[in-house]
Formats: sequence, C-alpha cells, structure tokens
Amino acid sequence: MEIRVKKLHEDAVIPEYSKPGDAGLDLTAISGVKDGYGNIVYGTGLAIEIPDGYVGLIFPRSSNSKTDLYLTNHVGVIDSGYRGEIMFKFRPRNTLLDARIHHVGDRIGQLIVIPYPKVKLVESDELSDTERGDGGFGSTGK
Repeated sequence: MEIRVKKLHEDAVIPEYSKPGDAGLDLTAISGVKDGYGNIVYGTGLAIEIPDGYVGLIFPRSSNSKTDLYLTNHVGVIDSGYRGEIMFKFRPRNTLLDARIHHVGDRIGQLIVIPYPKVKLVESDELSDTERGDGGFGSTGK
C-alpha cells in the first residue's frame, strides 16, 4: 500500500519502519513547545493522506518509558479527511526541572495505519445473551 506524505518543513523526516516485522512507522520530532496547559507539543512537520476506509493511529514509542512524559490522549487518531500536521501532545508526570523529556530529532512516536469497517448502529430493545453478559471491569476473573 502506498500512502502520500507531505513535508511541511524541510527538517521533517519521512517515517520508516525500524526493523522487518514492525507494525509502526517511527515519527520524529522537529519542534517542541510548551502550551498554556503545561503540555509539551511536538510537531513532526508531516501531513499524511490516509485513504478512505483506513485510520492512522499514533502511539508513543516504547522508549517513551525512559522519559517523564505521557501522551495526553493516549492514542492519536488521524482520520482520512485530516490533512494537517501530525503532532504529539505529551504531559510531564511531574514538574521537576530535571524531568526527562524528548528533544528535537528524537523519534517520539509511531504511526500504524489500519482498515476499519463502516458500521450502522441499529437501536434494539434486546441484545443476544453471552457467557459474560453485562459483567464489567474485572468480571472475567483474569
């Protein structure tokens, strides 16, 4: 599958897979600024043309565990109609001056593109029975 990607800035890095078998394409920070809410917003300088019927999901890389940051929305969704810059918004776990953060040039996240079904929800007074039923959090006992 080919997907068009546009560099919005000359320093932008076209995402690549690091190793064979990787699901996510690595995204690199080209900018980082603090917003008015204490978040650090990293830009990638890239826009992407996700095909209709697909969604781009952005996640922090596993190496993010070496920082004091968490992705504020935990998973970013890039809809097929979005043509703006791919950005990550991280929040520091603490506000210490020596907090470990990402820097411009770091690989900060990964992009996974997957198909999704179009569904039509149909209101119903009844749902089929299952073994689990309406058991919620922790109800499977595992």
